[in-house]
Amino acid sequence: MNSETKSARQTILDTAQLIVGRKGFSAVGLNEILQAADVPKGSFYHYFNSKDGFGVVLLDTYFDNYVHGMQQLFDQPGLSQHAKLMRYWQAWIDNQTGCTDAGKCLAVKLGAEVSDLSEPMRLALLRGTSRTIDLLAIAIQRGVDDGSLSVDQAPESLARRLYALWLGTSVMSKITRTSAPFDEALLLTRQLLGHPEHTDIH
Repeated sequence: MNSETKSARQTILDTAQLIVGRKGFSAVGLNEILQAADVPKGSFYHYFNSKDGFGVVLLDTYFDNYVHGMQQLFDQPGLSQHAKLMRYWQAWIDNQTGCTDAGKCLAVKLGAEVSDLSEPMRLALLRGTSRTIDLLAIAIQRGVDDGSLSVDQAPESLARRLYALWLGTSVMSKITRTSAPFDEALLLTRQLLGHPEHTDIH
């Protein structure tokens, strides 16, 4: 794939993430994405075989970037694993409550919508969320190992529960249009991770 091809394809994906992150998948037509990306419609079918196929690539690409960001955070030197996990959850809150649509979590935005509409996209979501949960489990295990966490359940199980908690919290925050659900989720997360009270999240 030459650089010109890659850049046109990437432009479509980057543009789509902004629009889909704001409006959802079903509500967005291909024409809207292609006009915003300034790419001719014929080019779309050169890169993607259908709107569903495009949705799968959009989700896979999103999760590739998301997981990479998680790995960078969790591999930062000089911070306890507890501090890294608290930064992760704080970034989640900032992402969901911020004014920008640029980084909106597609797992939150599309999870309920496309899982019933598209089996390939549901499987892409499953792949991506599983990768996320796996990284959380590794981070929790590292926290147990470095003594900054004290948990009473298997890291894999706790990671699944925490991810489900935060996914649900994000939806409740949308419904209530307040940050109160995040405050409660953060408190519960601290309790589940057995954090020392004096540990600062910054």
